[in-house]
Amino acid sequence: MSENKNEIGKDEFATSGDGQAIWQRVRHRLRRDLGDGTFSSWVKPLALKGRDGNKVTFGVTTPFMRDSILARYGNRIVDYWREEDPAVAEIEISVDAPPRDEAAEPSFKSGAPATPANVTPLRAVSAPQPAQSAARAKDPVSALDFDAPLDARYTFDDFVVGKSNEFAHAAARRVAESPNVPFNPLFLYSSVGLGKTHLMHAIGHEIRRRDPSRKVLYLSAEKFMFQFVRALRYKDTMAFKQKFRAVDVLMIDDVQFISGKNSTQEEFFHTFNALIDHNRQVIISADRSPSDLEGIEERIKSRLGWGLVADIHPTDYELRLGILQSKAERIYARDGIQVEPKILEFLAHKVMSNVRELEGSLNRVVAFASLVGRPITLEMTQEVLQDLLRASERKISIEEIQRKVAEYFNIRLSDMHSARRARAVARPRQIAMYLAKQMTPRSLPEIGRKFGGRDHTTVMYAVRKIEELRAGDRTLDEDIDLLKRMLEA
Repeated sequence: MSENKNEIGKDEFATSGDGQAIWQRVRHRLRRDLGDGTFSSWVKPLALKGRDGNKVTFGVTTPFMRDSILARYGNRIVDYWREEDPAVAEIEISVDAPPRDEAAEPSFKSGAPATPANVTPLRAVSAPQPAQSAARAKDPVSALDFDAPLDARYTFDDFVVGKSNEFAHAAARRVAESPNVPFNPLFLYSSVGLGKTHLMHAIGHEIRRRDPSRKVLYLSAEKFMFQFVRALRYKDTMAFKQKFRAVDVLMIDDVQFISGKNSTQEEFFHTFNALIDHNRQVIISADRSPSDLEGIEERIKSRLGWGLVADIHPTDYELRLGILQSKAERIYARDGIQVEPKILEFLAHKVMSNVRELEGSLNRVVAFASLVGRPITLEMTQEVLQDLLRASERKISIEEIQRKVAEYFNIRLSDMHSARRARAVARPRQIAMYLAKQMTPRSLPEIGRKFGGRDHTTVMYAVRKIEELRAGDRTLDEDIDLLKRMLEA
């Protein structure tokens, strides 16, 4: 009879929703700690399966995901769950086939399933036993390998320089080659895949080549945050501080990932100040300028703009072609693979999003030709890259041109349609008309209607005027080239 009562208790608990409620609160804390990107990659795939005594069980679809989650976030999940339910002492993750209905919520059932061979349990570490404490003593925060390895492919010799990145490249060279600190910090920013990480690795390689005694520490902002949280967890923040303050050159990639992480920003702020005060070189990268970083404290944004801020613009055709030629000569020519110039020119014209995708397109073409034993032709290239080429051939709208030009020249979007004739407004409006004629299939009357109902002769005049000004005004010519690349990207 008592066994039956126990079974009833378990069923009542399974249907009460307590388990799901706890898991949702734990997930909320993990999302706040890790950020949306990391959370979506590692925590969101966890499927809550049930509970057996003091053990909560989850399921994932691959052994790699199981091992990675346990190594990186398992202890934190246990601790957060114990705060909600002290009776829980461990979690267990099994590798299961993907569920038939991905949208279905897992049931939180109690039971006593046998532990399968593909399950790896993780016991609570909140109250470690003596053996666990001894093991931890062998792995203190001070002994961790904080930095990420530098990629041997990313050197200055392999970086192709063009108009869009020459300033950032020159600044990176100066920092790498100078025995002193020329400007501090060096802040590099660009959209994804344009070369800022390449430059950071190149700086690290060059500094170590010139002076192996200099301590260079390169890591992502996400890893900086992870190590700081780990130091807090093991109450070893002093070792963390000493590790970072003892370097000669600190490079942190993608600093935007500490957005909204107040404790991490506080430690980053003090680390940054300590290194600057001791004349140690700091190099930071992000996907936008310091003043545009959202969720970053104003005092940090101010200090990031202290030294030299160098941006990398979208690539132009000449730079894209140079990158492809360099890759074809350095990598494929050594293996006897010849890629005709017309193939490289075609790719440089068609793949305009970023350098990473550009190089990837060439890799796909060469790999396909090698695997199926076909020669590399223009027809085969179009066949292999048809998905990428369709995405690249999106239509640019007049509204998009107006919006981008208004942002670039810092005027209101409504000025594109207004009757204002002030030069600060009229010139950007003419540039937008010129770009609309160059980059869209719209007729002159259609373009005029999009600009406040203007006559087609007004558009004709604007196009001729901008063509004349481009011939004699180098700054305006560069502005229009940059706007075109931004719209194409």
